[in-house]
Amino acid sequence: MPMIRLTAPSGSLTEEGLKSVQRDLGAVLLHWEGAPDTAFFRAQAWSYLVELPEGAQTTAEDEAPRFLVEVTVPQGALSERRKAGLVEEVTRTVLDAAGLSQEDALRVWVLVHEQPDGTWGAGGSVIRYVDLVALAKEQRTGA
Repeated sequence: MPMIRLTAPSGSLTEEGLKSVQRDLGAVLLHWEGAPDTAFFRAQAWSYLVELPEGAQTTAEDEAPRFLVEVTVPQGALSERRKAGLVEEVTRTVLDAAGLSQEDALRVWVLVHEQPDGTWGAGGSVIRYVDLVALAKEQRTGA
């Protein structure tokens, strides 16, 4: 199941962005992963927001806010095309949540972590990618 974590300096997101960014990022991740839009899969797309205290993030150049998005998915869940689409849409989502323009896109870094099959567990069991694919297919067809 996918997870997404946004690390951002405190106060760098707009009030509306702060309220919506986690669900927005979760929806983006599910879309690019190709998961069905069902309550079950939405509940499995965990989204974290880590706000850094003032002064905890800077560069050697300036103190403008930078954003780190870490995405964890099962290995094989994202083709190169899907990864590219995910990175582009995640970047746009974070920029919107921060009230920034596309010109600030280099302030958003996205790291995609692919978890090897057999190393992801939930509910006390190892979860395999083939099981997730089968579950997604089942939920799409209603079988």
